[in-house]
Amino acid sequence: MTETNAFTSNHEMGKRSSRRRSSSRPKRSSTKRKGGSPVLRFFENIFFRFYTMVARFIFKFIYGEKGQSMPAITDPILLESATSLARKIRKQELTSVQVLESFIRRAKEVNPLLNCMVDERFDDAMKEAKEADELIKSGQYTEEELANQKPFLGVPISTKDCIAVKGMLHTSGLYERRNNRASEDSDAMALMRKAGAIPFALTNVSEVCMWWESNNTVHGRSRNPYDTNRIVGGSSGGEGCIQAAAASPFGLGSDIGGSIRMPAFFNGIFGHKPSKFVVSNVGQFPLPNSEEQHSFLGIGPMVRHAEDLKPVLKIIAGEKASLLKLDEPVDVQKLKFFYQETDGGGRFVSPVDSDLIDAIHRIVDHLQTKLKVPVEQVELPAFRQSASIWFANMKDDSGHAFDYQLGNCKRAINTKLELVKWIFRSSKHTLIALLTALLDKSQPQHGSSKYHHLVKKRNDLREEMQQLLGENGVLIYPTHPTVAPYHNEPIIRPINFSYTGIVNVLGFPATNIPLGLGSEGVPLGVQVIANFNQDRLCLAVAEELEKAFGGWKKPEIRI
Repeated sequence: MTETNAFTSNHEMGKRSSRRRSSSRPKRSSTKRKGGSPVLRFFENIFFRFYTMVARFIFKFIYGEKGQSMPAITDPILLESATSLARKIRKQELTSVQVLESFIRRAKEVNPLLNCMVDERFDDAMKEAKEADELIKSGQYTEEELANQKPFLGVPISTKDCIAVKGMLHTSGLYERRNNRASEDSDAMALMRKAGAIPFALTNVSEVCMWWESNNTVHGRSRNPYDTNRIVGGSSGGEGCIQAAAASPFGLGSDIGGSIRMPAFFNGIFGHKPSKFVVSNVGQFPLPNSEEQHSFLGIGPMVRHAEDLKPVLKIIAGEKASLLKLDEPVDVQKLKFFYQETDGGGRFVSPVDSDLIDAIHRIVDHLQTKLKVPVEQVELPAFRQSASIWFANMKDDSGHAFDYQLGNCKRAINTKLELVKWIFRSSKHTLIALLTALLDKSQPQHGSSKYHHLVKKRNDLREEMQQLLGENGVLIYPTHPTVAPYHNEPIIRPINFSYTGIVNVLGFPATNIPLGLGSEGVPLGVQVIANFNQDRLCLAVAEELEKAFGGWKKPEIRI
């Protein structure tokens, strides 16, 4: 039996088990559904489902069944976790140079197909790898001292093109910044360097990091290693892609609406958005305009192996790592588990794929039968308004909107003029960035009655979830309602990001956990959400589910 089939076997038994157990428990609910006319909503939903179904048929017809085949992974070094590589380098079982050479070869091999890497510093990285090997051979530090002081000594690391790495491009996918290079490292990368990691590659993003497909007029479009006709997500899409293709040991992403978790989901890897204010955002472009927006944005680890999540988070959290108590052991069997299968029917949000609901049932069945822990199904009705809540809470009193970011945070672009230029192929912006700027203008403005109403909704939901989760509870919830769509398909389902975006404005930590491949041959996954500063619970559940379901799967080789 294949790993994928093992995950999806005993389907009906698990579904009945989870539903039977949850149905005996009352669903938690603090608010009644509100909205427009039920009849209007009914016809809206019918139209949206029909229109997206027709669009999916058209995209499938255009792209066909599968894209180009991935080169096989033949070098065993590429399959190791960053933690394992660091240990072997310290023990002199491998050299940093060997490891770096392996990942450089792999990056060069897959990038013409995937377009995930947009800049590199291979020569400088090789010099630093030789220095790391010399330091280890010198005996200046014991193996234990190196493990404590430089836990990732000699291990290559990648990051996205909005997190500054000294000397590398720092464009955020914005044409006006196409020649911009970082003069200093971001705070997070500086901490990773101090821990011994060696930056070697920079990865693709969406324009100004505000869309969930990584495509821009500077570097072009990235392609999914499981099916090159499909998206890698955004804005950390190139990073998710390079990890899934085994062309980097580990990396950093950033997340203000799901930009770590969606690419991690679409590419079948682990990605963690930390609790608010834990990791410094200094060195990102663009930076938020307000303190509240800073609380929504977080830099976090993107990795193939769950064991790498905690040590990376501990490093990049810096002095605030003590807030997370990452060294405290977590007994997964003593956690309180909750799950919600859908957002309850958000407006213009796709229904959750049956593969993904089945995946949640697999988790519930594992927790109940293997770990003997109760799992409670809940209903948080406010999730239906996730998109509206996110858009409203992203507003601030600076007077700057998304069109200002498209103007390199120096001026607002003329969006309507740029749309006309785009029609004649003379705009340097992507269509979706321009449409996003228009959508942004249509949302409730800061200080309006609608704004205050939706901020209160957010605050009420936050309080409800804090009471639900406490200090030892986690919520299992879809990372996204569908598996990776085809290129450009997100433009007809733009609000689907709401499954991740709501967590950002709440400020909670959340981890995407891969769960093998589904019926379409692309990754499945869920996100696990915990209370403020309880990140270690998410990471512990990630390690447990990796053991149960296998975690990252190598992209298929198609003959």
